[in-house]
Amino acid sequence: MALWRFGGGWSEETMRRYLSALEDRPVNFDTPVEQMIAAHGWTVDGSEDEIATEPEGPPVADGPYERAKQAIINYDFSDPSIVVGHYDPDSPVIGRNMLLELKVLGFRFLCGVRVKEMRDDLEQGTSYFGFRYDTLEGHVERGYEWFLLTKDHATGGIHFKIEAHWRMGTFPNLWSKAGFTLIGEHYRSVWRRRAPDRLRRIARQPSATPIAAPGRLAHRGSDEPSRSN
Repeated sequence: MALWRFGGGWSEETMRRYLSALEDRPVNFDTPVEQMIAAHGWTVDGSEDEIATEPEGPPVADGPYERAKQAIINYDFSDPSIVVGHYDPDSPVIGRNMLLELKVLGFRFLCGVRVKEMRDDLEQGTSYFGFRYDTLEGHVERGYEWFLLTKDHATGGIHFKIEAHWRMGTFPNLWSKAGFTLIGEHYRSVWRRRAPDRLRRIARQPSATPIAAPGRLAHRGSDEPSRSN
């Protein structure tokens, strides 16, 4: 089940140990992804927003699309007041394990996900980039989520789409499950609304902040330079 605590977060050493433990952890669902639809009892939600425009044609070098693409790889679109993504920045995107630190009313929950699919191609005049991660055993949700960036070559419009297919997962106790049922959707909605706003800001100019110090884990979006044990 998800690890949790109230107040401060976890140290680099502890986070690295928890992240390593995800290597052999399976996903927490056995339904084929094509069957994870509303008709079969799965919640399907998300959002799609325009985040930028650039000249018509393929993505511009160091333009808004390319900057947003890197931000998606880094998980920088996530609002750190709600979810911080912890991972090894040297790991390939496909197969990357991540610890998502969910923050709710002072409580923090660590849940594992794994990137299972990535898209980086051109189809019918539209560039696509994004990835899908699946929830791992112990996550408070079951399912998968897509984060997809597109550029329409005919118009120059750049969009960011979030699409989630999920059910309730495993909770560490009854009160956390009850709390998720009561306020979980509010936090999900706020997080989805802020994600494209963060990408809009990132797309305007390149980031001067390194993804992580050499040999350290990435704590993307984190505004907490010092963490607890």
